[in-house]
Amino acid sequence: MSPPDWDVIVLGAGPAGALAAHQLSRHRLRVLLVEKRAFPRWKVCGSCLNGVALRALGEAGLDHLVDDLGGVPLARLRLGLQGHRLELGLPLGQSLSRARLDLALSEAAVAAGAVLHLHTEASVDGPCPGGRRVLLRSGDKHQITSARVVLVATGLGSPGLDPAIPIRTRISPSARVGAGCQVEAGEASGYGRGTIHMAIGRHGYVGLVRNETGDLTMAAAFERAHLIGAGGPAAAAAAVLAEAGFDPVPQAASASWRATPALTCRSTPPAAERVLLLGDAAGYVEPFTGEGMGWAMVGALAAVPLVLRGQGDWSQELEREWARRHGRLIGSRQRFCHGLAFALRRPGLSRSLLMAVERWPLLTAPLLQQLGGATLERLTPEPCP
Repeated sequence: MSPPDWDVIVLGAGPAGALAAHQLSRHRLRVLLVEKRAFPRWKVCGSCLNGVALRALGEAGLDHLVDDLGGVPLARLRLGLQGHRLELGLPLGQSLSRARLDLALSEAAVAAGAVLHLHTEASVDGPCPGGRRVLLRSGDKHQITSARVVLVATGLGSPGLDPAIPIRTRISPSARVGAGCQVEAGEASGYGRGTIHMAIGRHGYVGLVRNETGDLTMAAAFERAHLIGAGGPAAAAAAVLAEAGFDPVPQAASASWRATPALTCRSTPPAAERVLLLGDAAGYVEPFTGEGMGWAMVGALAAVPLVLRGQGDWSQELEREWARRHGRLIGSRQRFCHGLAFALRRPGLSRSLLMAVERWPLLTAPLLQQLGGATLERLTPEPCP
């Protein structure tokens, strides 16, 4: 009976998958990282890395990666709601395009020893002796391989699991959909570097930030019915900016917008026999100023000890422990964002909160502590020398 082909197969080379592959390769495991697209790629994302994400990169030994790539320090958060403005100082944050970040993380994983397959779709199949089968498809080529543990970091939407695997993804009935575009440097001069601009409207919000090239990234979340009624994301975003009292971005009307699946979903449980779900595939809610990137990276680090233990015999206790660990480290942060989204969807409550913060700025302390990640615990064991 031959052993599995790989120690770990990671599906998806976004921040969660690539960082997990990097860490596990440093522990001298045989790691295959699979990505269905090519790099560099553009993603619907505000390109914000908050303190949680930056501290996770530091723990992974990638302290200088964002600086080396030209990340823009973020010093301020500017909120707009019904003509009211509020500006807050940010404790820690940087802006970096996903095209550059994802490429750099995948290259770091390869440098650590992982094997990367691009243009390859993958799905998790049934169990095999000592592992789990994975089906790979690249063009007309089909292959069956296997691993002792499979990490699924395929993002929002279907995680690509065999129907027999007892993991189900539930989409919240009230979930908004995401949309984003990029406006070239030099346009929309009212939005400067170093500041996250967030316009809040009754039917959605729009975040705007400059990345390392000076381009303006716009990332939004809209109620599905409003998005359709407005005639598309460009018109919906323009309406939110106007409602919030922000400057218009005329160039967004001709930009190439991309949409996402529903933003609020949950996969239950986030694990099965020799399978762990990471990042957006495990569960997601409407994020706030880089929280989504932080969740992805914290999850990648938190999974490493369980994957190492899973190289031998597998037990359901590993699955239960991942559910507990994910809920404690990431679920609690997602509940914070869910509560914030609840408030922002209610104009009267949002206005009252904004006016209270204007009067008592110390009320923002919990939010700033959340974004800064000051209490992030060490998540991974030391790698092999």
